[in-house]
Amino acid sequence: MKNNTLKTYTVEEAKRKLEFYCSYQDRCHYEVVEKLKSLNMIPQAIDAIAVHLIENNFLNEERFALSFARGKHNIKNWGKVRIVNELKFRQISKYNIERALKEIPTEEYLKNFHELAERQWESIKERNPQKKKKKFCDYFLRKGFESNLILEKINDLSEYED
Repeated sequence: MKNNTLKTYTVEEAKRKLEFYCSYQDRCHYEVVEKLKSLNMIPQAIDAIAVHLIENNFLNEERFALSFARGKHNIKNWGKVRIVNELKFRQISKYNIERALKEIPTEEYLKNFHELAERQWESIKERNPQKKKKKFCDYFLRKGFESNLILEKINDLSEYED
């Protein structure tokens, strides 16, 4: 018979566990609270541990937002719309979201978009021009790029094919 008892942690054990959790990757408040809930910590313990993590600089929401925005743009080629939505989902403040977007220089953002767009356009093997445009558009909307950028690029790229 399987033992259904849940592992319990003291506040000190949970603190150490969360220090490690926050030290190998920047985390936001929301992720820390969810992790503590998954460890079956009571609300008072969650608050105490969160305060400890903030006071000892393991948890810093601004730092999280900045590195999240940089990383998702540079590594996953996400657009600003997706980055904003993901940060909002993680309950990041409007101020920190705005600061995070400033981490992505406009010239670099546009350069990455145009390079990615040209590669993507070439990789779509669809013969029907409307279907090709739709696949292209869907891809970049999922990536979180602004619709006006996507439409301008479709018009530029499809001109050369006609």
